[in-house]
Amino acid sequence: MKYIIVTGGVVSGLGKGVTISSMGRLLQASGLRVTAIKIDPYLNVDAGTMSPFEHGEVFVLDDGGETDLDLGNYERFLSLRLTKDHNITTGKIYRHVILKERRGDYLGKTVQVVPHITNEIQDWIERAAQIPTSEDGEVADVCLVEVGGTVGDIESSVFLEALRQFQFRVGNENFLLCFVSLVPCLSDEQKTKPTQHGVKDLRSLGLSPHIIFCRSGEELLDPTRQKISDFCHVPVSNVLSVHDVKNVYQVPLLLEKQKLHQLLEKQLKFPMTEPKLGAWADMATQMASWDKEVQICLIGKYTGLQDSYLSVIKALRHAAIACQHKLDLQWVEATQLEEQNEDAWDKVKQAQGIIVPGGFGNRGFDGKVLAAKYCRENNKPYLGVCLGFQAQVVEYCRNVLNLEGANSTEFDEKATHPVVFFMPEIDKTTMGGNMRLGARTTKFTHPNFDDGTSSILKKMYQNADEILERHRHRYEVNPEYVDKVHDGGLKLVGRDETGERMEVAELPGHVYYVGVQYHPEFKSRPLAPSPPFHGLVLAATGQLEDHLAKQG
Repeated sequence: MKYIIVTGGVVSGLGKGVTISSMGRLLQASGLRVTAIKIDPYLNVDAGTMSPFEHGEVFVLDDGGETDLDLGNYERFLSLRLTKDHNITTGKIYRHVILKERRGDYLGKTVQVVPHITNEIQDWIERAAQIPTSEDGEVADVCLVEVGGTVGDIESSVFLEALRQFQFRVGNENFLLCFVSLVPCLSDEQKTKPTQHGVKDLRSLGLSPHIIFCRSGEELLDPTRQKISDFCHVPVSNVLSVHDVKNVYQVPLLLEKQKLHQLLEKQLKFPMTEPKLGAWADMATQMASWDKEVQICLIGKYTGLQDSYLSVIKALRHAAIACQHKLDLQWVEATQLEEQNEDAWDKVKQAQGIIVPGGFGNRGFDGKVLAAKYCRENNKPYLGVCLGFQAQVVEYCRNVLNLEGANSTEFDEKATHPVVFFMPEIDKTTMGGNMRLGARTTKFTHPNFDDGTSSILKKMYQNADEILERHRHRYEVNPEYVDKVHDGGLKLVGRDETGERMEVAELPGHVYYVGVQYHPEFKSRPLAPSPPFHGLVLAATGQLEDHLAKQG
């Protein structure tokens, strides 16, 4: 196994995740299998209890792992199926070591950061690297490891010490260290001092980078490259420019142009073919030439931080790519619809399609219900995800079935008609890791409608009888109201294997009025868009009928 480690300096948020994912794409295009690990230095066991405002979205894996959003970048770019073990946190490491100590595994020894914590980190990396994550089920040739935060952070110091030791455990020919740094431009001059100090800090810890990726607005100038080479102890060929490009999918092409694959082959001494990026390269270059736009309005409650909906944004963009349109995403805070804010409602009315994603808590829920009502009554394409699906059901019960007081018990425990209620097996006292999580089966049990039409979403899934999608929720449609809702016109076409949990809702006769309890955004890929999102954008651009006709 070959290990490529990526650390960062100066500031966080430079794009280490995109850089490591692009490197992985290049390796895959050269005939190698890759896997990826994200190290997060925070003390939380996982990201499940973190506020979206503070940390962005929680990305859910097939096995139910609640992880950092960077694992979503890896899965999307590299078409991987990662596990919860591919996200290492300080909380996980310390919990594991303490449990060992309590069991007496250390045989009375004094348990210390070195060697016990550092050894646990190294063991975990080696163990996770051996878990098959590619579609063919084979173990990877290369493991990409991203260290969160920046060099010099107190939180990440133990991980960097573990990696210092790790380079000797696996050998120099199996270990390559990359450093992502910022090269700001001040007074029309590219400044190298931040990179010099970052590398100096890294080398003081016993780690010397083999390749330096320089983030900047414009392409790195040759004198800048030379200066970084001179002061940072790397060949000038190993100083790569990762400057701003038109879209993130062009980054692998940017790295290929600078012969990154040849640098990796030379350092890690494994055979690689010339990269064949093919369809990926076509997509990345053609996007710049599209002149048509599709305007989608996202109605949420965490709109202050767009990373809160990162996978939703990516899924919309993948769907727009498949429709050969640029995405014009408009943001509306759900509470503004409750307040009848004119600008917010204008965005809803002018948009070609509406997406209401998941969320937790009472704030903004009635705004989401109002959005669902508007789309239902005005034949506007609508996709509700998780809470957005529940908002559809509540709205339909209130305004079509005339169930006065219909609500979710999440917001009103004494609702007259609790059409959405707390799942019976969920623990109300523990917050972390206790939701219905991970990949679950949905069956299209009621795909045919009374008017002779059939489920749009089933067709979007290529007429599959059952699908596997990821979940993250505590509340669900109350089984006592299922027949009333279904027979009343909002067709609950998809259900779980028991037939008791509702997964998919559609409104016959509407251009596209779809709700899903699961989170389809987590499995969307640039070259394979999520079917519910693809359907929304197809409907918004007027291409849905032709697409469904081709499906048969």
